Amino acid sequence: MTITAAADGSALGNPGPNGWAWYIDDDNWGAGGSPHGTNNQGELQAVLELLKATAGSDEKLHIWCDSRYVIDSVTKWMPGWKRRGWRKSDGGPVLNRDLLEGIDEAMRGRTVEFSWVKGHAGDELNEAADERANAAAKAYQQKQEPRRGPGFTRGGGTPASAPTPSTPAQDTVDDEPPAPDAPTPVASAAPLWAEASDLLDGLDAPTAEPIALQLTLSGEEHARLRDRAEAQGVSLEQALRRLI
Repeated sequence: MTITAAADGSALGNPGPNGWAWYIDDDNWGAGGSPHGTNNQGELQAVLELLKATAGSDEKLHIWCDSRYVIDSVTKWMPGWKRRGWRKSDGGPVLNRDLLEGIDEAMRGRTVEFSWVKGHAGDELNEAADERANAAAKAYQQKQEPRRGPGFTRGGGTPASAPTPSTPAQDTVDDEPPAPDAPTPVASAAPLWAEASDLLDGLDAPTAEPIALQLTLSGEEHARLRDRAEAQGVSLEQALRRLI
């Protein structure tokens, strides 16, 4: 058996009042937040709280996220960060280390997989998690107690169906973009790559003259780039340079 759940975060102002939520079905969900935090912190907290809530189950856990930052942090970048003592390849400290360490600890001995799902696109689980995370953020904004949900009960309800995988837009960080009709790749807990910028280690410095390049990004692509820049503590321009 597999537990299929969505995890999502929200921040009003980013940073600002934030919320997190995980959702399996109407009888199994949890939510919370804080008076001040970022969207990425909410996303990571949702995954951590889901792992904690289901810790007593021996079922495989399949987590659906609309955040590339969360999936890449856990499945690609974290092994390299740990080897360097939670330092990025440029020597800077890893942001949100406490949450990432908690996720790393909570995943030990468990079978956990991650899949990307497009946010705000009608997926039943993702929409339910997003609604609860946003409600929690608004509750903190209004200095009210959020609805925290029943937690993991596995009682009474019929589990919601798993969302249909969405084909993501081409991501230049991926080793190879998926074929046009390929389903969204499922990222397992076993990493294939370290941080994207690690791919630049050992390369000779370019000798060509600088070339100005103009690039038009979609709103979704810009959001993913912004998340990567925030995760690495660099500007958008520096994040782009690290992808070359």
